[in-house]
Amino acid sequence: MVSEDAGTEKAATVLDKPFEKPDLVLTDTQGKKYDLRKETEGKPTLIYFGYTHCPDVCPSTMSNIAVAKKQLPKAEQDDLRVVFVTTDPDRDNPAELGKWLKGIDPQFIGLTGDFATIQAGARTLGISIDAPRKDKNGKVISEHGTQVIAFSPKTDGGYVLYGEGATVDDYTKDLPAIVKGANP
Repeated sequence: MVSEDAGTEKAATVLDKPFEKPDLVLTDTQGKKYDLRKETEGKPTLIYFGYTHCPDVCPSTMSNIAVAKKQLPKAEQDDLRVVFVTTDPDRDNPAELGKWLKGIDPQFIGLTGDFATIQAGARTLGISIDAPRKDKNGKVISEHGTQVIAFSPKTDGGYVLYGEGATVDDYTKDLPAIVKGANP
C-alpha cells in the first residue's frame, strides 16, 4: 500500500522499472572497503545519500527509518541493511560517520569515499548531489536529493522510492513487505 502524507506528494512510489543497486565500493565506518552490491546482495536494503552536518532532512529521515525498523521482529531488524552514503566526504570521515550513526541506530551502515564516485553512484538512482560549498556566511552546505530507495532481497532491484515527505508511519507500514521482498 502506498501511503500519502498530509500534502499531495506521495510519500512512496512503487516503480515500474526498478533501479539497479549502484556499483559502489566505498569505505565503511570501520575504515574497511565496502562493496555495496556484494555486501547487500539478497538483503532488504534502504539507501540514502546525505551528510552528518545536515541541519534537518538527513537526521529526521534516518531517525524515521530507525524508529520504524524497531517495529520489526528482531530477525528482520538484523536482516535489514540501512546504508547512509555521505555527500560530504571531506568532513564525514569513517569515525565521524560512525559516531553520528551510532546515535541513531548502531546497525546502520555509513559509507564515505571519493566525492566523484559517490556522485556517480547517486546519479544511477536519479539522485542529484552537488559538491559541498560554503554559503555567504562561510558555512559548508551540501545540496542533495532526499530520496530513500528500498531494494528487494529477492531481486536486488530498487522498487520503492521514498520522498522527503515519508514519515515513521510510512516506513513502519512498508518495511515488513520490503523485508519479505514484496512491494508495499
